[in-house]
Amino acid sequence: MMERLSAEKRVLFLVSFFVCLVLVVYGNYHYQYRNIVYTDDDYDMFNDAARFMINEEIMASLNTLSKANTKFSLDLFKQLSNEDKMANVFYSPFSISSALAMVMLGARGTTASQMTKSLKLRDSQDQVHASFAELLGQLNKPKASYALSVANRLFGEQTYQFVEEFLGNSRKHYKAELEKVNFMQGSEAARLNINTWVEKQTQGKIKDILAEGSLNNLTRLVLVNAIYFKGNWNKKFDAQETRDADFRLNKNAKKTVKMMYRTSKFPLTYIPEINCQILEMPYKDKELSMLVFLPTDIEDSTTGLEKLEKALTYENFMEWTRPDMMNEVEVRVGFPRFKMEQKYDMKKVLVSMGMADAFDMSKCDFSGMSPANDLVLSEVFHKAFVEVNEEGTEAAAATAFIKYGFMLNFSTDVFIADHPFLFFIRHNRSMSILFAGRYCSPQ
Repeated sequence: MMERLSAEKRVLFLVSFFVCLVLVVYGNYHYQYRNIVYTDDDYDMFNDAARFMINEEIMASLNTLSKANTKFSLDLFKQLSNEDKMANVFYSPFSISSALAMVMLGARGTTASQMTKSLKLRDSQDQVHASFAELLGQLNKPKASYALSVANRLFGEQTYQFVEEFLGNSRKHYKAELEKVNFMQGSEAARLNINTWVEKQTQGKIKDILAEGSLNNLTRLVLVNAIYFKGNWNKKFDAQETRDADFRLNKNAKKTVKMMYRTSKFPLTYIPEINCQILEMPYKDKELSMLVFLPTDIEDSTTGLEKLEKALTYENFMEWTRPDMMNEVEVRVGFPRFKMEQKYDMKKVLVSMGMADAFDMSKCDFSGMSPANDLVLSEVFHKAFVEVNEEGTEAAAATAFIKYGFMLNFSTDVFIADHPFLFFIRHNRSMSILFAGRYCSPQ
């Protein structure tokens, strides 16, 4: 197999890293749509009507991308959660989708079509990448009350020729510079270099994303995406109230956790069809929020989440979490303090989602990256970390490519997460899901 691979295709790795709790500040960014470039300074020269039109155009494009990213996120959740219904799940759909979007810059033909379909994208390639650039600019927001940064980088074999347009578009849309490394004669040194970059970008939360032996002399390109987030709750929990409590794993088993408590006003709703509460816990300044989906009890033979997970479609998710459907009520919240680290080999998952040709050396077309068209996507790894405590949330992750009715009158004013739940960290302005998880087994 190795001889055949050497003769036909070179190895392409995609590495995407997601990390919460660090702030990286970037300079002014620009908006590009329909071949018109708007800089931050230009806004001072526009009148109110012109400014409104620009914002409308930007938001329409972001809404389209947000819809695609949410659909991709939920599809990905079903794939990951079905592997083991009793296991914790945590990943960054945004990290994975933005890293794959970088790969799409160089994909052509059926390979590109499959990637577009799997990512649920409908806009033209140019519009997709411009929308990602705008969203990255919003996430890398200077002087925010939270730490949120997204960084991209290309690690390419120093002797290999890449298509200049691909490199230029990677810089333009994803701010991903090319770092030349020696895969052919020093793949282990290159691996350590990449791991060091990831660890730095994730504030030390993601270590050794690439295991020993994961790169070799056939590796030609590693694409890396790293996202880091640290946010304090808008309403912090009082550490003095935290105490030991039982967390029910299922109907029969339980573990002891550190349960945090707070009584305050939070957006809350109830979905009677699936017997589930949804609580929104905003971070400071409310630009980001954690949405927690908690069944009122364990009704099935596993975690109690089966009915919820089956009903978790894009349409339902958006309907259930509409701001006007969330009542801000006084509620006693109990929420476990926890850490979680998950690692996934995403190749099988992405193939099952329709992205098969990218991994098939006889069918893949990455001629937009390589003049020789001799690249194949070899592996995709994703590693994610999250910590939730009284102050707020810290998370990190890495990806490597080698209508229901609502009842707003609650019979209870408590939301005690003492059994399995789902959670999503959302950027509220763009409605983008940055992180998603299932907590059902305290570690």
